[in-house]
Amino acid sequence: MTLRRALVIPIITTLSRPCRTFASSAVMRTLTVDSLNPAIRNVEYAVRGELAIKAEEYRLRLRQPDNDLPFDRVISSNIGNPQQKGLDQPPITYSRQIAALTEYPELIDKAKDLFPADVIARAQEILEEVGSIGAYSHSQGVPLVRKSVADFIEERDGYPSNPDHIFLTAGASSGVALLLSMLIAQPNKSGVLIPIPQYPLYTATLAQYAGVPVPYHLDETSGWSTSPEKVRAALAKAHADGIDVRALVVINPGNPTGSLLTESVQRALVELCSEHGLVLLADEVYQANLHYPDDHPFTSFKKIVCDMQADVALASFHSTSKGVTGECGRRGGYFELVNVTDDVIAQIYKMASVGLCPPVPGQVAVDCMVKPPKKGSPSYALWKRETDTIHAALADRTRTMVDRLNKLPGMSCQSTPGALYLYPRIELPPRAVEAAHKAGKHPDTFYALSLLDATGICAVSGSGFGQRGDEANFRLTCLCAGVEEYVGKLEKFHNEFIAKYS
Repeated sequence: MTLRRALVIPIITTLSRPCRTFASSAVMRTLTVDSLNPAIRNVEYAVRGELAIKAEEYRLRLRQPDNDLPFDRVISSNIGNPQQKGLDQPPITYSRQIAALTEYPELIDKAKDLFPADVIARAQEILEEVGSIGAYSHSQGVPLVRKSVADFIEERDGYPSNPDHIFLTAGASSGVALLLSMLIAQPNKSGVLIPIPQYPLYTATLAQYAGVPVPYHLDETSGWSTSPEKVRAALAKAHADGIDVRALVVINPGNPTGSLLTESVQRALVELCSEHGLVLLADEVYQANLHYPDDHPFTSFKKIVCDMQADVALASFHSTSKGVTGECGRRGGYFELVNVTDDVIAQIYKMASVGLCPPVPGQVAVDCMVKPPKKGSPSYALWKRETDTIHAALADRTRTMVDRLNKLPGMSCQSTPGALYLYPRIELPPRAVEAAHKAGKHPDTFYALSLLDATGICAVSGSGFGQRGDEANFRLTCLCAGVEEYVGKLEKFHNEFIAKYS
């Protein structure tokens, strides 16, 4: 017994010691920043970059009763995250009821009086298909949900959609990343045309896979329109530089600009893709965010390609994160492939299978988005009232912000027919530009950091979306409630900032 104790006690003592770290030891220096994949070090994602990190630090400081910050809350105007605390866009009841029943099927019997009949019927149909949302689904997504997506697309465009050519994804972003990764055939040689300003997902993903971003600039003076001639010029320059351009990215409605393409421009872009053998990547996640749908309707690239009978490979993306659904955290999305051969689809399926399947709750959210209550059904009246209210609030905030921002000295802001953002330009005084350079910042980052420090408003500087020289822009969401107070803070700051550096 004594010998056993003598053997056991030292072992227990050794195991109970804190785990040693070897960060300063040569043994562990194989894991350093310099030892990582160099492509990773080139990835930048401004939407959640320096400004967002600092805003989160301020949010934590505000919890301390003795903080000395000049504001009482952080306003998250940096990202289209409708249900984020502080923005508080209410979820759509129909979607949440179906989510509740598919998460906890026992509610169907225990609390059936709480749920409309059409909600119960749809939840039962989904559960019959998946069994449990805790189980893996088909790697391409639940067949029933893909059929719902295909029906939605056919109703929207008037052309049939094949569920076998639809991939459900963890938000649109994962679908974009998947396809971009497969298009980069030659590291540092394969290029993709992207709009500038652009959503930084594209440059970040291209950097990750050693692809080459080929920028084409949007025209601010004409409402951030896309010029097919500028796209052609960018393509010609890339070819002259030895870049093998594989695809054209179009964001419609635009992010960060909120612009909406005309059908004539869409046709010209399809013709360009056909002429040069480019894959068309249509980011259409804001298609439901239309402030003036009668005057500025959305037309999908699927419809344009089919109308033209163009032999253009098309991937179009949609998401539950935007529109009025706003279910960012559920990570639901899809892409549809058009004019893509079966052998290529098989390769895409193989790569999708590596991730097993997209989140099943996100797939349920997709189903609710593309298959809302029908007119006359028990859930329709509430669904219509909720969605109309959200659309009206976004349109009203957009109008208010555009009007107020355009009255500020040195600021101009294009009105937007769609999406969730405004992208004002700032003419900064030379002394402000000089101060920014001394601080090692791009001028609009310097401005946005000053705005955050003074007001708690977190925006995204335009340099994070790509722009030329010392141009200064910043992106604001139109999601912030209490728009009068919000814009009032911005106005006060801007006037003081301009006066300080004039």
